[in-house]
Amino acid sequence: MTVTASPIAPRKPLLGLATLMTQAFRGTDLRPLAQSFIERAGADEHDAEALMDLSTALFLQGLREVGLATQAQALQVSRLYRLEAPCPPAEGRPLRLLALMMPGDLMTNAPLPFLCEGSDVELTMLYLVPGEPLPETLPAHDVLWTAVSESAASRTLLSRLDAQMARWGVQPVNRPAAILRTSRDEAWQMLHGLPGLAMPATALHERGVLQELAEGLRPLGTLLPDAAWPLIIRPLDSHAGHDLEKVDTPAALAAYLEATAGEVFYLSSFVDYRGADGQFRKYRVVLVDGQAFAGHLGVSSHWMVHYLNAGMTDSEDKRRQEAEFMTGFDAGFGARHAEALGRIGAGFGLDYLVIDCAETSDGRLLVFEVDPGAVVHSMDPEEMFPYKHPAMRRVRQAFRGLLARRAAR
Repeated sequence: MTVTASPIAPRKPLLGLATLMTQAFRGTDLRPLAQSFIERAGADEHDAEALMDLSTALFLQGLREVGLATQAQALQVSRLYRLEAPCPPAEGRPLRLLALMMPGDLMTNAPLPFLCEGSDVELTMLYLVPGEPLPETLPAHDVLWTAVSESAASRTLLSRLDAQMARWGVQPVNRPAAILRTSRDEAWQMLHGLPGLAMPATALHERGVLQELAEGLRPLGTLLPDAAWPLIIRPLDSHAGHDLEKVDTPAALAAYLEATAGEVFYLSSFVDYRGADGQFRKYRVVLVDGQAFAGHLGVSSHWMVHYLNAGMTDSEDKRRQEAEFMTGFDAGFGARHAEALGRIGAGFGLDYLVIDCAETSDGRLLVFEVDPGAVVHSMDPEEMFPYKHPAMRRVRQAFRGLLARRAAR
């Protein structure tokens, strides 16, 4: 396989995920911008950047299938996309980061454009299509990053990439084999029982097995060790709370299976992690080369906390709590769980990892998910979240430091 960029022409550069998602996050109507991409692609069939930006805009509008089709059209033109360094150095060239990616929606690859903001990092994204031969050589780069997240669709590609690294003679940031271990069930197998850590027992089961559980034909203990009702269920590769539910009884499980598509589901124990005030708090922590940083804190009266639906913009008190978490992280949350976070970093062996977690009533770190592809950003308006932008700059500085150390090897 030969990697080629689209034909050289004086076209507009790629806007990329961070720019487009920030506009959408702040309420900008993306339809006029999407129309401009359509017009560009209509005028120049080789304008792969217009097609790729259009696919991102479509994903952000919830048009997943159209977005995937548009992305496939872009990849027919080019497999290589470049985001110029936001702040190129006055002398010399930018640091060249090459990210290995695969086709898919916004959850498929690590959102590296957010980490490159405000830096001298030039990000080149090489899309590898599952089932096709891997390239014999790679484009010029200073650092290679495996950006493909773990999923059922990516596991074969990640395994192939792990074998290919030796032939390329490179040591990437985030080894593919280590990314494979971040699946929900494998993460539980790795972390459960470690001092200072708690993770709900998690297992992957087919629909028929869960139907037998719902009908009383299988004991719960044979499917999930040390579990009791209620349970948490979600389809394989479900993210952001999509089709995620708490089922309190076998009858509720039966109703869920009847209403939800999918043949394979993650089943896990439900842990009531609400605080003394009745609120649930879910923390996002970022490990960069073993060092922990605050990502965000969502506070909600509902057990399923997602930052976007936690009402953080509506509550000054919630933002005060998040500010205390983020500004006091090193002496507070980060210090309390330093040993547990260190065990997570050592266990997975990933250079960059995002952890969604909480605290149990007995003071342990309760881990929900580990994912090197979770988004870490500073899209929130600075006037409402003044504490978040300095914290995100720390993450980006640590990211740049990791790249510099790798480039120097």
